[in-house]
Amino acid sequence: MIRYLTAGESHGPELTGIVEGLPAGLEITAEGVSLHLARRQQGYGRGGRMAWEKDLVRFSSGLRFGKAMGSPVTMSLANRAWEKDAANWPVTMSLGPVENESDIEKITLPRPGHADLVGTQKYRFDDIRPVIERSSARETAMRVACCGTARLFLKALGVEIGGHVLQIGEHGYEGWDQIREVADAASRNGAEALFETADESEVRCLHPELSAKMVDEIKKYRKAGSSLGGIYEIVVTGLPPGLGSYVQWDRKLDGLLAQAIMSTQAMKGVQIGMGFEAGKRDGRRVHDAITKDAATPGGFGRKTNRAGGIEGGMTTGQPLLIQGVMKPIPTMLDPLGTVDIATLEPAPTRYERSDVCALPRAVVVAESVIAPVIANAILEKTGGDSMAEILPRFKQLF
Repeated sequence: MIRYLTAGESHGPELTGIVEGLPAGLEITAEGVSLHLARRQQGYGRGGRMAWEKDLVRFSSGLRFGKAMGSPVTMSLANRAWEKDAANWPVTMSLGPVENESDIEKITLPRPGHADLVGTQKYRFDDIRPVIERSSARETAMRVACCGTARLFLKALGVEIGGHVLQIGEHGYEGWDQIREVADAASRNGAEALFETADESEVRCLHPELSAKMVDEIKKYRKAGSSLGGIYEIVVTGLPPGLGSYVQWDRKLDGLLAQAIMSTQAMKGVQIGMGFEAGKRDGRRVHDAITKDAATPGGFGRKTNRAGGIEGGMTTGQPLLIQGVMKPIPTMLDPLGTVDIATLEPAPTRYERSDVCALPRAVVVAESVIAPVIANAILEKTGGDSMAEILPRFKQLF
């Protein structure tokens, strides 16, 4: 089983990650992981910090000659903005005891929509800074790095993941049929072809006219001092039927995928296939008729893929389709009201540098966090501790 942990603070010297359960013999390179780290830093609407952050992963254990040994893989990401943050960090976030701790300025204005207030209540802080540092979406950089190793495992099996933006603010696709026409064409040669096409857009939208409208929408709300969220879709290709299980609630693949998406900062919803649209239609326009198809695994196919590649908590062999909803960033130039946790007096929120719209970047994070879930479903089916064992067993699933 592949599992991972991340550690580190947003403005600290580095982020650290450890991944356990990668099969021995899996080829892992810094370049292969850093590809998606670079993609995470792209996209219109990003904040000023992205201008100097350049994430390059550094491995320190678990590899030999560029291949996994089956032991835990440790990695780190240096904070390239450290030279700008280092002046204050050793004082405000000292790892050891400091003299005159009471003299250090406290942040006491929680932002609505952020972990600030509830985090201080949970851990009994009188300063929001520890919550800001760990709950920051900066943590997703290490998550992309850790999950990037699982993506390399999937790619070695021919399984590809790609994502694209469906909507930002009020601008998006008109419906399911329009989405499928564009996305299915882009992913015909695999899901990585989809993300490569989407990456050509500043907002990772496959539709040129919608891309332009989305950029204008971001400009509009940047000028207004506000922020925007939106909806994206992740597509996974190359999966056999039968991954996951219906026999227990915690083995259903769609439930596990939803958990991975919802564990990511600022996500407020997830759906598989048609999702909520299925609740508006009758059964004949929702379910996928089964066909006899000698070219597909098991000799069965589907006329459509409204189920999004999952039935009964298991993969059908069709592309996996997952859509997620990201809320607007809670940090805004034109702030909402809050209450000072020290004085209990009303006040405007404090501004922390951030994006106007992080959705184009969040697509890469969503692509990444589902990779270990899918990888573990495959490992559960195939067994094996090495690529030499897993590869031939995986091929037998088709």
